[in-house]
Order: sequence, then C-alpha cells, then structure tokens
Amino acid sequence: MKKPTILLVEDDGLDIISVERSLKKLESEYVLHTAYNGIEALKILRDPNAGLVPDVILLDINMPRMNGIEFLKVIREDKNLKDLKVFIMTTSSEENDRSQAEKLGISGYIIKPLNYTENTKRSDSMDAFVQFHLRKILLDESL
Repeated sequence: MKKPTILLVEDDGLDIISVERSLKKLESEYVLHTAYNGIEALKILRDPNAGLVPDVILLDINMPRMNGIEFLKVIREDKNLKDLKVFIMTTSSEENDRSQAEKLGISGYIIKPLNYTENTKRSDSMDAFVQFHLRKILLDESL
C-alpha cells in the first residue's frame, strides 16, 4: 500500500517544526516533502525523476521569491497539477488573500500561529487540522 504524501511549502523554520510535530501524531504512515517557497515546490512537483504527486499540499501564503497565491495560480493552470488538494496556512487577515485563494480552488485554511503558549488551553490549529481533516484525507486516499 502506497504511503500518503504531503508537500509542505513553508519558509519559516519554526512553522515547519510545528507542522512536523503535529504530523507525528497521525496514527498512519506518510511521506513529508518540504519546499521553502513556490519556485522550489514547482521544481519538486515537475521533476520527472521524483514522480511526486502529493495527496495534500500545505501552503504558506507569505513567502519570498514566489508566494502562495502565485504558486496556486501556476498549479491551477498546469493540467498535471490543477487538481491537487491545497490547504493554505496563513497569518493573513487580508480579505483579498482569502478571496484569491478561494477563487483558486483551495481545500481550506489553517490559521497561524500554528501553536500557542503552554499557558493556554486552546488547541493547536495544526493539531486540529491533522486530527480532523488530514487524517480523513490521507486515510481515504490510501484505501
């Protein structure tokens, strides 16, 4: 059985660590690939030797070189990539960012910060996403 694959496109090292910690709580195996901006993600996705077709892309909006919205525009115009499931990770409260992302067919949002201080009782947004959405997506894909 093929392991589900996740492509994380994120330029912040602390957010990458937070995502990795949350993913470790999944009760299934997966493969995680990381790109630090949209250009790097496109190279990975278009590399014929890698053969990577992720089950889910976790995409930051605010990144250098090629941001999340620019990346989404490119993959939605690519016949081989246009149907990929993409979840936006953002601190942005800009209505324009949300509107553009929704028009580009995202599957949902994960609001940053991805974790909170130890003094709060609120659940981590990434943990909640992993437990309620990603688990279902990855389990359904692997059946």
